[in-house]
Amino acid sequence: MARALQKLTDVLVKSTKLKPGRHSDGGGLYLNVAPTGSKSWLFMWVVAGKRREMGLGPYPAITLAKARTKAGEARQAVAEGRDPIAEKAKEEEPTFAECVTQFLASMEVQWRNEKHRAQWRMTLTNYCKGIAEKKVSTIGLDDVLKSLKPIWNTKAETASRLRGRIERVMGYAKAKGWYAGENPASWRGNLANILPVRKKLSRGHHAAMPYADVPAFLAALKDRDAMAARALEFLILNASRSGEVLGATWDEIDFDAKLWTIPKERMKAGREHRVPLSDAALSIVQRLHNQRLSRL
Repeated sequence: MARALQKLTDVLVKSTKLKPGRHSDGGGLYLNVAPTGSKSWLFMWVVAGKRREMGLGPYPAITLAKARTKAGEARQAVAEGRDPIAEKAKEEEPTFAECVTQFLASMEVQWRNEKHRAQWRMTLTNYCKGIAEKKVSTIGLDDVLKSLKPIWNTKAETASRLRGRIERVMGYAKAKGWYAGENPASWRGNLANILPVRKKLSRGHHAAMPYADVPAFLAALKDRDAMAARALEFLILNASRSGEVLGATWDEIDFDAKLWTIPKERMKAGREHRVPLSDAALSIVQRLHNQRLSRL
């Protein structure tokens, strides 16, 4: 606790170049950088020879200045023989919007895909404006219905996902002790008795192109100048997923080794994937690289 304080700066904390791991600000305060690049604050101390740690919230929702204030309060509690974690458990009950932020922060390690996290934030923000500022303990069935009913029949898929996401957030609130009783967004025995059952999609999978037609299709793609055509051509040649291709950056391509290295953050399996590039695939990225307007 006697070590130098305020080692970090706002510029450093904001930087995207910080390596994954814990970066000390001194006095037990650490900025934790996850492999995905997401950041959060930790306070660590030792009691009776045992190390303990407590989360202080995600960055940038919790700024460096606010994290230092929280860490200072925790140090004071430790100095006075109090337990910061026990006291944090008694923290003020959050609003639904604040609870969403805390829940998503707790899921960051599990959800590697930023697009997936963004979809959760978008639905829980755009469609829950009417309950955003309500304390989670006051949210009931009628509040959930106000968010779901406007889109239940017109945007069935989105509405179904929204219901499940509200249920997860309220489940988190219950686990934290902020909400008592049955989850107001649960389906069975609850919303199932009020909302009509969503019709299942009947269109099935997209029809697959016959293998014999692929060469002619690729030839037709070559005659198109659109970037989408180049992306699709590259995807077909490498048997890749669309997210892997559309998220690719130049530093992933090794032109000399004819190798494309996809980082684990964009892979469904969560492991780095190396793709040997054929002459045709390499030719596509080489032409685009020569015409590039940025380093990405």
